[in-house]
Amino acid sequence: MRRREFIAGVGGIAVARPLVARAQQATMPVIGLLRDSPPAASFLAGLQQGLKEVGFIEGQNVALEYRVADGQYDRLPGLAAELVNKRVAVIAAMGENAAKAAQAASAGVIPIVFAFGDDPVALGLVASFNRPGGNITGSTSIGHILGPKRVELLREFLPKAATIALLTNPKQPRAFERRDVEEQTRAVGWQLRYLEASRLSEFDAVFATLVNERINGLIIANESFFFSEIDALASLASRHAIPTIGPLRDFANAGGLISYGANIPQMYRQTGIYAGRILKGEKPADLPVVQPVKFELVINLNAAKALGLTVPPTLLALADEVIE
Repeated sequence: MRRREFIAGVGGIAVARPLVARAQQATMPVIGLLRDSPPAASFLAGLQQGLKEVGFIEGQNVALEYRVADGQYDRLPGLAAELVNKRVAVIAAMGENAAKAAQAASAGVIPIVFAFGDDPVALGLVASFNRPGGNITGSTSIGHILGPKRVELLREFLPKAATIALLTNPKQPRAFERRDVEEQTRAVGWQLRYLEASRLSEFDAVFATLVNERINGLIIANESFFFSEIDALASLASRHAIPTIGPLRDFANAGGLISYGANIPQMYRQTGIYAGRILKGEKPADLPVVQPVKFELVINLNAAKALGLTVPPTLLALADEVIE
């Protein structure tokens, strides 16, 4: 996806620049943004806020070059190569696959700042959290560790003997998350089903399975494709009356029952801060990988009421936000 198409797809978070400003971009440092699926406008706002905090404003003293694979992960290496060929100053790689593609294409030359939900050490991207080494650093939510907590949160709403499903993307298996959710469901005596979707058109079949097989609840995996389609998932969960927990607050904001996860716009903000610091001369090897200090719990009371569920007062007390 090229810049013009990308901008149209995110509601104008960045607008077309006058011809003079476009000419000025030739002398500006360029940050290449590489992602597997289109980000929400709030994510991009976080990136721009981070850049602003360290003195960079898009169109004034920095340019952004967008490359988005629209869920086609096999396109990422080619898109990363395009950014390398354009000699961007920094690549902001949003997502595990984007980071791997950027690292391979950059050959250790172009600095990379990543943001995703897995362990970058286990993935071989960095040497350690404190001293990443090489040309790459960034932030991670270590999202797979949240799987057991999401099981426990869903337990507050479901019968003692229940069957739940974990929705994953077969193009991004997230083996760590599957393992952790499976272990926790086994520990509480529940049954676990795996359901898959890699395209929006597959969501209806997923929810038909949930209804037909009388599955009691659903956990949405911590995966960027689902982030991009979170409104559709919230709508389907409400329509089919499936108690569901999503991976980011936008799920509860869109009408889902409950969400628990990292603040993704803040991760993008951190990406902007690190990208700006690198433009000012700092090295990725000296910038430690950032992890969230807390995770957000958001509960939608309207969704609970529609499902005929009562939210325990203890859970309400823990919530960072309650939507009424």
